[in-house]
Amino acid sequence: MGRTADEHGRELDVDELTTLIEDFNSLFIRLPTVRQLSFSSLSVLHTLSRRGPMRLTALTATEQLTQPAITSLVARLERDGLIERRPDPADGRAVLVAPTSAGAEIVRSRHASRVAGLARLIAGLDDEQRDAVARAMPALRRVIELGAAGPPSAEAGRRPPG
Repeated sequence: MGRTADEHGRELDVDELTTLIEDFNSLFIRLPTVRQLSFSSLSVLHTLSRRGPMRLTALTATEQLTQPAITSLVARLERDGLIERRPDPADGRAVLVAPTSAGAEIVRSRHASRVAGLARLIAGLDDEQRDAVARAMPALRRVIELGAAGPPSAEAGRRPPG
């Protein structure tokens, strides 16, 4: 279990890949940054910065938090001046939340800080390892795209017979 093969018989150990991604994420989220916020707060800021203003219901789904939890988190971020509520131009009864300039600056500065930290780590790789990381980027980008389309179904990993 945990292995998958392509049509050429090349195997990928998905269990090992999962462990590597988990370990990488643990390292990556702890790279030095300029301002410390909770993971949920940062996730909301990053989501709003990348996707644009959203309704609370949509944000609840993307962040996988309960409605009361996202409402509380948004209130705290709003109180801290990091996000703001705006009327939804498509529906005057609804409200959108969006990062303020201060919230967007946190996202930008954290990104720049992580770029610098990751660059220092990557500098420790040899040329072949750096090339391997560069070659993996399109595949990782595609995995992200597939994940953004929704959770994988049980059928996703199965190939049709024949």
